[in-house]
Amino acid sequence: MPVRRQRNVKVLATLGPASSSPEIIRALVDNGADVFRLNMSHGGKDDMRRRHATIRAIEKEIGRPIGILADLQGPKLRIGALAAPINLIAGQRLRLDMDPSPGSGDRAPLPHREIFAALAKGRTLLLDDGKIRLIVTKAGKDFVETEIQVGGLLKERKGVNVPDTVLPLAALSAKDRSDLDAVMDVGVDWVALSFVQRPEDILEAKKIVRGRAGVMAKIEKPAAVDRLDEILDVSDGLMVARGDLGVEMPLERVPAIQKRIIAAGRLAGKPVVVATQMLESMITAPTPTRAEVSDVATAVFDGADAIMLSAESAAGDYPVEAVAMMNRIAEGVEHESLFNKLVHQTDIEIEHTTADAISAAARQVAETLNAACIVTFTTSGSTAMRAARERPLMPILALTPREDTARRLCLVWGLHCVRVEDVHDFQEMSDRAALCALEQGVAKPGDQIVVTAGVPFGTPGMTNTLRIAFVPG
Repeated sequence: MPVRRQRNVKVLATLGPASSSPEIIRALVDNGADVFRLNMSHGGKDDMRRRHATIRAIEKEIGRPIGILADLQGPKLRIGALAAPINLIAGQRLRLDMDPSPGSGDRAPLPHREIFAALAKGRTLLLDDGKIRLIVTKAGKDFVETEIQVGGLLKERKGVNVPDTVLPLAALSAKDRSDLDAVMDVGVDWVALSFVQRPEDILEAKKIVRGRAGVMAKIEKPAAVDRLDEILDVSDGLMVARGDLGVEMPLERVPAIQKRIIAAGRLAGKPVVVATQMLESMITAPTPTRAEVSDVATAVFDGADAIMLSAESAAGDYPVEAVAMMNRIAEGVEHESLFNKLVHQTDIEIEHTTADAISAAARQVAETLNAACIVTFTTSGSTAMRAARERPLMPILALTPREDTARRLCLVWGLHCVRVEDVHDFQEMSDRAALCALEQGVAKPGDQIVVTAGVPFGTPGMTNTLRIAFVPG
């Protein structure tokens, strides 16, 4: 296995029935997976614990940190029981209500009082991943009358989306709270929160997490897009959840929203994951379509921190091949001469802080000197994330004494994380940086490297030092 990936964007692979064995998980790591997603919508807590233990065993074996992200299910809104599938025809009427008896004809149960509390005349309801569209013509406290705008065959338990309404629902369901306690007990590095509508949703999750993991907001609802800046302020990262986003918003808007979210995360110095249907055809085929390759490449060109595989690696026929393909696409894009120009189209506004000034200067000095790499000493991860925000041309080596920091940073663009002991003075800092750069294959004897750290050493959030060091011959 190469010591360092030959790309900056990270690959996030979802584990599932097709990728639960130690042999397959190790093959996913060998072929490019940097972080693993545990999808709490599928499988139980025992499955989660087994996969978590396998990842940590492989991490110990290869001697390199591996990140783990737990993706919470969020509230699930579904149609109730039906006596038989209902054929809905455009222009006809459909009543939805709280009556639990099986639906038929022109009526179906909708066992979610919160939806009725928020709906009003003229609002839209989407059923079965947006295949069926209803417009509310009359709303009551426990029912709505709707006109079918786009029909189809409605089966029981199909999902319900309410795109133009903020629902009085917390992002954390009872199941999510139980799952969150479980993943915190075993120790994950990131928690992805579904059904985010407002910044308060993130703050609620962060109260439970208490800094033990990064909390990532999944942007999948129009309300979250409308309040993106506020949500970003309180989140540790963002996920462009294009599946639900493409159901609740016009599809033609999703590419621009993706670019906006990536740019916003970059400006804030927080990681952004692009997810859903990136190599969808590889669920059943050994190679992707040309359109899928272009889709992955676009996310890389835009400067996303990570690109994610869902069913492709969790339940597909070719999980290892999908990861390997994602790795090859990313490497190919980043080695194009056009890449550096496009990835720097987002102008970074440097804040008037010492840490931002040092990070910006590190990139400028390193590129001026044609340095082999930038080495950051980091305790909390903030120094390394500031370095990544600059998107330098050379590798970034993130050295930290904390295992949890190294794992969390595995999701961040360009960071190659190594766990080291704390340094205590400037000479030790330079010597340790040079030795690690040499050992990790990012520098050779005689090269110059640029080193950033915080003094006093080991103090989180104190990036205030920049040094130029030489790798001894």
